[in-house]
Amino acid sequence: MKILFYGTKSYDQISFDRALADYPTIKIDYIDTELTPMTASLARGYDAVCAFVNSDISALTLEILRGFGIGLILMRCAGFDAVNVDFAKTLGMRVVRVPAYSPEAIAEHAMGLALCANRRIHKGYIRVRENDFDLSGLVGETLYGKTAGIIGTGRIGAALCRICKGFGMTVLGSDLYPNQKLIDEEHVIDEYVDYDELYRRSDLISLHAFLNEESHHMINDESIAKMKDGVIFINTGRGGLVDTEALIRGIISGKIGAAGLDVYDEEGPNVYQNRSDQVIDSITARLCSFPNVVMTSHQAFFTHEALHEIAQVTLENAHAYELGEDFIEKSVVC
Repeated sequence: MKILFYGTKSYDQISFDRALADYPTIKIDYIDTELTPMTASLARGYDAVCAFVNSDISALTLEILRGFGIGLILMRCAGFDAVNVDFAKTLGMRVVRVPAYSPEAIAEHAMGLALCANRRIHKGYIRVRENDFDLSGLVGETLYGKTAGIIGTGRIGAALCRICKGFGMTVLGSDLYPNQKLIDEEHVIDEYVDYDELYRRSDLISLHAFLNEESHHMINDESIAKMKDGVIFINTGRGGLVDTEALIRGIISGKIGAAGLDVYDEEGPNVYQNRSDQVIDSITARLCSFPNVVMTSHQAFFTHEALHEIAQVTLENAHAYELGEDFIEKSVVC
């Protein structure tokens, strides 16, 4: 089985090459080009393509791929927003993903962002490097005894609930499908509440919800106005969950006391790209100018364990397709 691997980074090739030792019938060719309608023709002669979150797997892309006989799209990530799933179905194509490769890693990163932004660790580090040992402007909030509000209590949200409990926090959850076990058995959520109550009571709010039409810009001027003054706000979920202009207004007003972001609205052209030699006039640049904001670029998942899991699940699904067997549970998109 031949797979064309789009958007390759060095760490992708290292992790997949290691895992390939267990799959002698699979051959991968790596290219750094992203999958788009303009690059889909490169997949001529392959059985499947492997893509990531910043691909453009539109109807046109799918039509070109299908025309070359490709029937399998391997998304090496949990999200599949980049894929026109309905059109893939009409073409009889299969789309699979890696459903949960690093819930603990993402939750740990979320708490790391919260600590860094709240305690201004990034600012303190820069000061000490410059032999400036003044503490002015670095004061933060103690998390012990405070209330954390976790929006979305799937695997990632649940992992963060456990971390927050370890910090001695009261934990509120909000989810369309509450997981009662997190209350009754694990005791890591104190109670489930609706969004408005979570906004009103939480000192720290972290987003782990799915992005869809209903949740798009769920964090906006109206929801921010309901939050506590000085709230710590974290987003490692999806950039589209937050109206960035409203977030900026909340930061300037002091309603949001600290923000940690691993995803953001206009991240598309920036994801995993080095643009350090360019002058960029963007909302992202404006956010980075605030002393109480810490930003990373889709880094939350990025651990050795996660990369191993991504490679393992992706190749196992490719092997299952090759043999006509069932895909890994919960990895099937269509």
